[in-house]
Amino acid sequence: MTVLAMHQPNYLPWLSYFAKMAAADVFVLLDAVQYPRGRSVANRNRIRTAQGELLLTVPVRVPKGREGKAAYTEVELADERWREKHLRSIEQAYRRAPHFEQRFAELTGVLERATSFCELNVELVRWLAAGLGVTTPTPRLSELGVGALAKNELTIALCRRLGAEVYLSGSGARSYNDAERLAAAGIELRYLEFDRPVYPQLGEGFVPNLSALDAVFCAGALLGAR
Repeated sequence: MTVLAMHQPNYLPWLSYFAKMAAADVFVLLDAVQYPRGRSVANRNRIRTAQGELLLTVPVRVPKGREGKAAYTEVELADERWREKHLRSIEQAYRRAPHFEQRFAELTGVLERATSFCELNVELVRWLAAGLGVTTPTPRLSELGVGALAKNELTIALCRRLGAEVYLSGSGARSYNDAERLAAAGIELRYLEFDRPVYPQLGEGFVPNLSALDAVFCAGALLGAR
């Protein structure tokens, strides 16, 4: 049975994001859905430094009059200074990590090439997936010809478009999913079961819930192929 999962293309997501991707046969990047209003994880995540955790935030701007309505594809980068700052912080934090030399030049290229917030995140998600050993295809919603649908109707449309019989969801979306509506459409609803791995980090002890960037530099292909 073909398993579909999906998520918005956020900035440097955490490991559970990629665990869901690894457990699916296809993972849709929801680039055409609404960008969240106010503070969210859409444009930020945390890394580990010698001084503790550091929140990396990409400054963004929503077109005037589109607040609370704009899609990820409409969100703009607010300035250019963040690139050098983030790369400097990442280099200082991970230059002693086992996979730093192999991956940092690639990361630099991704950040320097990006001309929009959405393009930046899509490329970063795919780069992080490769670094973690995840090979699941990641089509973008905007490329699939599925209209602007709400909640479970979007899930059903994507499953039909991609030939999936199973929808794999994160546990945080339980209030969003309508299992009966999905079942009536012939779609089995499953929830991701993810035991966060403890891998060797830089420094003493283990800090959970960081960006997957930490695992890419410290552990490499941690999730591997299914």
